[in-house]
Amino acid sequence: MTLVAITVFWVSVGVLAYAYAGFPMLLGLAAAIRPRRVQRAPVTPTLTLIIAAYNEEACIGERLANAVRADYPPENLEIIVASDGSSDDTERIVREFGHGVRLLALPRRGKLAALVDAAREACGSILVFSDANSIVAPDALRMLARNFADPTVGGVVAHTAYRGADAGESSGRGEAMYWEYDTWLKQLESMTGSVVSAHGGLYAIRRELFQVPADSAVTDDFIISTSVVAHGRRLVFEPAARAWELPVATAQREFARRIRLMTRGMRGVWLRRSLLNPMRHGVYAAVLLTHKVVRRLLFIPLVAILVATVYLARHSVPFAVLAAGQAAFYGLAALGFAMRSTDAGRLRPLYVPFFYCMANAAAAVAFVRFIRGERIVSWQPQRHTSHA
Repeated sequence: MTLVAITVFWVSVGVLAYAYAGFPMLLGLAAAIRPRRVQRAPVTPTLTLIIAAYNEEACIGERLANAVRADYPPENLEIIVASDGSSDDTERIVREFGHGVRLLALPRRGKLAALVDAAREACGSILVFSDANSIVAPDALRMLARNFADPTVGGVVAHTAYRGADAGESSGRGEAMYWEYDTWLKQLESMTGSVVSAHGGLYAIRRELFQVPADSAVTDDFIISTSVVAHGRRLVFEPAARAWELPVATAQREFARRIRLMTRGMRGVWLRRSLLNPMRHGVYAAVLLTHKVVRRLLFIPLVAILVATVYLARHSVPFAVLAAGQAAFYGLAALGFAMRSTDAGRLRPLYVPFFYCMANAAAAVAFVRFIRGERIVSWQPQRHTSHA
């Protein structure tokens, strides 16, 4: 039994070491051996900016004002708001906004269905997708567009970050920190060929590559952006195309959001499982497997390490020390949760363990729901301004 516990411990440690250290190292090595650069040029193809909205009265006006201020030739820019059955003043605000913004007032069917309808109505050769609560830099569209001068590029992912991380509970700081790490990984992934997928804040793809499965119980940005890779084109990262969002104000809503996104995301990976074939997709297959499967299942080795060290602590002083260290870490996480609304809770030693444990707990719940075959089609945006 002791040998089994030791084996479980070291295998689990190896999985964690690969996910957090080995994977970035392999990306860096692959990028150094065969860097895949983008041949950028100042082109301005026709763009259709598509914004999906459901009850976004609190932010849609600001988003549209931001959109029409874009530093992009107005004759080459179309803006469509796809309202997924909004029941508040979202549609009225869009209708009265003017400036050539088009409203698609659709029945409530889910975000992906709304984006599909908007894509059918689009006139641009490039489809640009953005969330209703995103604020985009004036030159972001130009920065996205310049990548399409390279014929191997089929899609471009913007540099999305969080603003106002201190406005809500300490989970906002954890989310902002996570996205800094994720942005660093995207830069490495892009140098190997393609990033794993887009973030809904801002990304663009060639119109002819927009193909999604009939199953709408998936994460829209993942399933849309990975169609680029499925067609043999590159999905690249553009660090100069900046967009910002507000993090979710409370840990409870952030937890629910992560469960929803990861449940739908796991289903999306299953539908795109052909991309996991390294014979066809090379390095990208390893990137997808690690980023969207291994990292979302890390709660398994974390639990295994805890159980193994507690068992082995009775026979070994080093394992007793490791067990005590884990107890201290999870104790800090619990304290961070309890103090998440206080100034003390925003201290790094508290919010980092708290956010890390919350994210892995959400992944565990999402995995169970995915295995049970639960489908989540409707969406309820978890905005900072929402009090629902």
